[in-house]
Amino acid sequence: MRKLSEEKLAAERERLEQMREYEHKYSSYSAICGIDEAGRGPFAGPVVAGAVILPADCEILFLNDSKKLSEKRREELFLEIQEKAAAWSVGMADAEEIDQINILQATYKAMRRAVAGLSTAPDLLLNDAVIIPDVDICQVKIIKGDAKSVSIAAASILAKVTRDHLMKEYDSRYPEYGFAKHKGYGTAEHIAAIRRQGPCPIHRKTFITKYTKEAEGKEA
Repeated sequence: MRKLSEEKLAAERERLEQMREYEHKYSSYSAICGIDEAGRGPFAGPVVAGAVILPADCEILFLNDSKKLSEKRREELFLEIQEKAAAWSVGMADAEEIDQINILQATYKAMRRAVAGLSTAPDLLLNDAVIIPDVDICQVKIIKGDAKSVSIAAASILAKVTRDHLMKEYDSRYPEYGFAKHKGYGTAEHIAAIRRQGPCPIHRKTFITKYTKEAEGKEA
């Protein structure tokens, strides 16, 4: 990672301090856990949730909403978060579960699995834009929380990078769909592949009904 000038380092630390607003507000809690997800919108693959408890004195430069970071930066931060976190975990719900219970309920399930996988039990959850049902822990819903809380930002990076790695693995299994490139999202290339090939086992059937019906119509 490139060395920062003193001026840029001071500015970055000031930005991070602003992102600790909620961590400071709820500092009476001993284990604050950020929660976020990746992959609610794609046509294929799992929805992945991250859960991260950062030590109060933890400094991870450039921590931010995963969508605002380059892939290279996300990969660097992915490793640093795992190294510095007091506890971290990811949870998933696969395409079959998404089709069975819908994407919102599957997202909640992935989040509950992430929380359950933590080595330290949290006493407060800071969530990006949701309240998770059936969790007996105090929760705070923060709209656009991945840009407002260091804990949620860390969770967003864990979820995003974990999911991207999985989609690259799926690409080697199902190369005809281009998963490594579009990560399962509904790009023109992906839609064309679905129309041409039909769905594969990791496709969310309820998300692609329109395109599979078109393919069936052509065959008929």
